[in-house]
Amino acid sequence: MADLIYSVLASLDGYIADRDGNFDWAEPDDEVHTFVNDLERPVGTYLYGRRMYEVMAAWETMDLADEAPYLRDYQQIWRAAEKVVFSTTLTEVGSERTRLEPVFDPVVIREMKASVGADIGIGGPGLAAHAIRAGLVDEFRILVAPVIVGGGNRWLPDDVRLDLELLDERRFRNGTVHLGYREATPAG
Repeated sequence: MADLIYSVLASLDGYIADRDGNFDWAEPDDEVHTFVNDLERPVGTYLYGRRMYEVMAAWETMDLADEAPYLRDYQQIWRAAEKVVFSTTLTEVGSERTRLEPVFDPVVIREMKASVGADIGIGGPGLAAHAIRAGLVDEFRILVAPVIVGGGNRWLPDDVRLDLELLDERRFRNGTVHLGYREATPAG
């Protein structure tokens, strides 16, 4: 069975974008990006909301011929994965291996987890909130950037409580910290 993994780059105060929608403060350096590539390599399908897809779709056509190898590597990882975009406003998608779905259905996602051979990534806090509330997220991966932005788009919903166990942690030279969690198994 595939795991559903929610991965984000966020500020120390829990935002993926600031009040103005900016997230340039979270841009990973070569060390962090290489680490992210290794985390994302086993993902076979990405689930996106409209806004996250619109940000990520740039990887489809970006010319990276003269860019660093870790960027070209990530582009190959992203292009190779299946993508499912959940949106009521988009009428078409512009990337290969991508399909559009009008609604997020937890039953369909459970079936997907049971039937695919590789892990599933979910991107965007709105879509992830639906999956978290439905009990579908198996793993939470956060890269905490060394910045406080004071408000914006939070990475987690306010109305959920989960007890988690730490799976992984790593510090990077630029001050970013990676934390990986899974829902804790109840004692007893």
